Amino acid sequence: MDREYIGFASLPDQIHRKTIKKGFEFTLMVAGESGLGKSTLVNTLFLADLYQDRVIPPVEERLTKTTGIQVRTADIEEMGIKLRLTIVDTPGFGDALNSEETCQALSDYIDVQFKKYFQDESGLHRKSIVDNRVHCCLYFIPPYGHGLRMLDVAAMRKLHKKVNLVPVIAKSDSLTTTELSRFKSQVLQELKQHDIQIYQFPECDPDEDEAFKKQDKELKDSVPFAVSGSCQILEVNGRRFRGRIYPWGVVEVESPLHSDLQKLRSMLIETHLADLRDQTHEIHYEAFRSACITRLTHNLVTQPPHRERSKLKRDSMLIELPEDENAADLILQQKEEEIRKMQDMLTKMQHQLQVQQRSRSLGEAQLKHEFSLLNIDKSQEVRL
Repeated sequence: MDREYIGFASLPDQIHRKTIKKGFEFTLMVAGESGLGKSTLVNTLFLADLYQDRVIPPVEERLTKTTGIQVRTADIEEMGIKLRLTIVDTPGFGDALNSEETCQALSDYIDVQFKKYFQDESGLHRKSIVDNRVHCCLYFIPPYGHGLRMLDVAAMRKLHKKVNLVPVIAKSDSLTTTELSRFKSQVLQELKQHDIQIYQFPECDPDEDEAFKKQDKELKDSVPFAVSGSCQILEVNGRRFRGRIYPWGVVEVESPLHSDLQKLRSMLIETHLADLRDQTHEIHYEAFRSACITRLTHNLVTQPPHRERSKLKRDSMLIELPEDENAADLILQQKEEEIRKMQDMLTKMQHQLQVQQRSRSLGEAQLKHEFSLLNIDKSQEVRL
């Protein structure tokens, strides 16, 4: 006899509706030197103009300019699904003559976002947490040369344990098919040689159909993705497409014969967006969070076991950590700041009540005085 229907089988539908209503958040970092088409590729990937207010600095400024961070946010909706897309651009990457601090700016930004999320997660208002952690980093490799440069190696080694690193070969239409195949092999060989861990695709579920398995294998075989972008719409033989016109022909950027753009878009958005978010939370953020907790507990354990018991003070509630790793101290200071603001509000309210009571008492005394004067005048009139 079949079991009677209870209703918990509808739980996936409930979670689905709740997730659709809330929407999703995805943060993409693009790194690489200027002139490799990062902005164009991002606009082509998401079919939107995210760089309308872009200003290109002159050459004189670029020689001395350090790597900056520019954040652009756009709300995208497709078939009722809302996505809050954040693009983290790195203008000035590799432009200065001294590029020693180029990689540090990227690493610091990722750490700052982890620290903010850690503070919000440990705070009082956990339901309103905004996830600005970097879920994926597209690192643009120039097509010229014979492989990775020292700057590329240093930058990727700085980032590969903090973010899902996806290498892409920029402006791939400048290489022939043979040159591109050789260049891809050289890049993969050097990544392995320098022990750089790039994003690893999850194994395909054996229950999936053959078409999906074939698509997953093609994505894995395409790394590093060879891409070229274009926001220009061309029309050839009555067919419209995004492409570039050259003296020797036309490049269709969304064609798998000319570029891996469609495969990169499929990987980032269609098939692996959820896994990129999960990897960020479960691997990279957990490593950062574990390090913070380890430093905190280590600081507590290494305190002297026998010492004179001091008086209780407000400052004694703060656990001091090194200035560069004081996540716990920032959390406690935030709580104390909230308590101080509440005390200030209470003090103001008490002051207002006292003022109201004083004005009310003065008003009653004034009325009594006027009544007494009025009675005196009436008694004088009666005597007359």
